[in-house]
Amino acid sequence: QVQLVESGGGLVQAGGSLRLSCAASTRIFSSYAMGWFRQVPGKEREFVAGISWSGGSTRYADSVKGRFTISRDNTKNTVYLQMNSLKPDDTAVYYCARDRGGAKYDIWGQGTQVTVSS
Repeated sequence: QVQLVESGGGLVQAGGSLRLSCAASTRIFSSYAMGWFRQVPGKEREFVAGISWSGGSTRYADSVKGRFTISRDNTKNTVYLQMNSLKPDDTAVYYCARDRGGAKYDIWGQGTQVTVSS
């Protein structure tokens, strides 16, 4: 069964915005830090953003700082990635993942495609 479900990807013009969501069960989600990653053809998967279990601490890849915001709503078992000022280089499959501690991501979603046109 799918344990993390991403949604919100799509096609957007450069400069536009998208908000990705990642929903999970309470068992999977509660009390865990979460992260967003992305992967493009011919490239290694890269870290995009992370958030602590409480939402009080976040971190970002340098390439997205100032443009992307990660957040979470623990009452809905959902983590979000708000992406603004999108660039063609942001085109990728975006994945959410659970951090079981020490940035060890043990459960992954299926991914959602984000395509930014120039």
